[in-house]
Amino acid sequence: MRRVLLAFVVVLGAVSAWAQTDPAVGTWKMNAAKTKYDPGPAPKSNTIVITAVPNGVKVSAKGVDGEGKPTSTDYTVKYDRKSVPVKGPAAYDSVSASRIDPNTTQLERKKAGKVVQTATRAVSSDGKTMTVTTTGTDEKGRKINTVAVFDKQ
Repeated sequence: MRRVLLAFVVVLGAVSAWAQTDPAVGTWKMNAAKTKYDPGPAPKSNTIVITAVPNGVKVSAKGVDGEGKPTSTDYTVKYDRKSVPVKGPAAYDSVSASRIDPNTTQLERKKAGKVVQTATRAVSSDGKTMTVTTTGTDEKGRKINTVAVFDKQ
């Protein structure tokens, strides 16, 4: 019994350490001057709050799009490549994630089960900047190529 309990504590500690070392955890504000949207217009603002969960993250984003309309995105995803539902965006309704390395995460965004966007989230080595590069199609079917830059708050 002691061995089982000890093994559980070791595994729990490893999961907690992994989550705590995720450099994406925190609050991020979009840097409009460094953000590029093709096609535009780029959002006027976007703030993302990323919270650690075992082997993944909870993501909550709020902002204002290029036309002045409020936006929001909410989901909790594990780094296991399994799709989970997303609340908010019109372009996609689920997301899956995998870690490429400690600072880089690959995201697949799907609409009705079909991949419509691929995004790479990279946190700088100093932990102060996060860049999200996205390709695919938007809710209007237009090809997109965006580079959104965020500063840690």
